[in-house]
This record gives sequence, structure tokens and C-alpha cells, in this order.
Amino acid sequence: MSAPEPYEIFAIRWAESPFRLRVHNCLFCHPGDDISAPQPMDFYVWVVRNKTRTIVVDTGSKEWKCVQRGHEFIRSPVAGIEAIGVDPAKVDDVIVTHLHWDHAGNIEMFPNAQVHIQRKEVEFTTGPAMTESSVSSFYLVDDVKTTIDRLFEGAVTFHEKVTEIAPGVTLHEVGGHAAGMQIVRVYTARGWVVLAADASHYYFNMEEKNPFPALYNFPDTIKGYETCYALADSPDHVVPGHDPIVLKKYPKASSSLEGDVVRLDLDPIA
Repeated sequence: MSAPEPYEIFAIRWAESPFRLRVHNCLFCHPGDDISAPQPMDFYVWVVRNKTRTIVVDTGSKEWKCVQRGHEFIRSPVAGIEAIGVDPAKVDDVIVTHLHWDHAGNIEMFPNAQVHIQRKEVEFTTGPAMTESSVSSFYLVDDVKTTIDRLFEGAVTFHEKVTEIAPGVTLHEVGGHAAGMQIVRVYTARGWVVLAADASHYYFNMEEKNPFPALYNFPDTIKGYETCYALADSPDHVVPGHDPIVLKKYPKASSSLEGDVVRLDLDPIA
């Protein structure tokens, strides 16, 4: 079987949380940990594209939602996508890794895209668990409603476990952070890259098996790390969802975004 046409992958930062500490970002504090060490958080969306297909992975959020939660909004995620030459109306597919507020906030801005989500994620966010405010606070009802609107338009595809949505792009349900958390495996010129999204917020979460504190299922989170590594060509081919190191680790893309967009399909530079 011939290899699929390689994809470019762009990570586009749209917000940041500069004052977070390590203690905010891990479940366990071990002896000797500097829990007061600064550990900022970045917020990304991703674009996966080749000559025949353009895929957006996650859609970020809107400014008021971001500011309301105490983060610093840099630009609209959609504006960031447009800055690398992508017309939202011409996006073929939108992959929603999970429905948390910072990953599913602009689905309506991609009117002609098919939306891809795990069945379990939609069942969870439209089920009885949402009556508990400590659970539902991770989600925004308008984002869930938008997903349902697209469903009634025939523009949502439900997935279970592992699915190939295009040659060289597969979705893998891992759970853990969210009920239907999914990761994205992409074929590139440097090999198979895994977009972990919130299956691991930071590199250290995976490396130390010390999860981000927001969890749906702890054992599945740990298994998710193992799945990410197993699907990627090397640990350097796994990209976490919120780590500022990503912008330092990969080459800057040619754009007007002043260092807020990098190429994940190219070899790391650091």
C-alpha cells in the first residue's frame, strides 16, 4: 500500500494563561517538586492540510468566554486560522477532540465542514452528568447546542474507538481527561505525528505520568499517554495540547502572527 500524501500541521496560539504555577497543572506533588514554579499555559487550535484536504482540529473559544475564566485572549482562533491562508468556508472537516469550553467554541464559523466527535462525548454532555455544576462547568451549553444544531443539519459524524477520516488521518478515543477525549494521528513528511490535545496538557504530564488535575478517569488518562506514544514515530512526534514549549520547540510558520504559529510537520529545532 502506498503512503498517503503528507500533511502540514500548524499549531496556532490564540490565548494564554501566564500566571499559572506548576501546582495548578499536575495531580501529584512529589517531594522536591517546586510547586510554586511558574508554569504558564497556552491555548491552541491546529490546522492539518495537504493539497486535497484542509482539516481544523478544535475551534478554541470566544473572547468573553476566555476572559471570564481569567485567561488572556490574544486573537480569535478563526482569525489565526485565516492568517495562514485558510478560508473557514473551505474547511473540509472539523475534529473536536472534546467539548470543553476552550476546544469547541467556534464550530459555527466553519459552515461547510463535517464535524467529527466521539459518540461518548456527546452522550455525556447531553446526559444526567450535566446536572452537577462541578462537571458541567467545563462545558458551555451554547457550544453543546451548536454541535446539536450541526447534527440536525446532517453535518456531524460520530466515531467510536478508532476511525480513519481521510488517508493519513485517524481518530483514536482515549478518554481520561474527558469522557470522549480523542487524539489525532497525522501522516507528515517527518512521519506519524500525534496531536494529543488535552489527553496531555503538558509534556511533563506524559513524561512523569502526572496528569493535569481535570480528570474524568485517571486510569484512562495514563493509558492515553501510552496510546499517544505507541501511535507516534517517537516521543518527539507527540504534541501536547497546552504547553508553551511547543512554540519554542518547532519552526515558526510564515505568517503575520509574530511567533504564535509553528509547523509541527517539520523537525523540532530545540
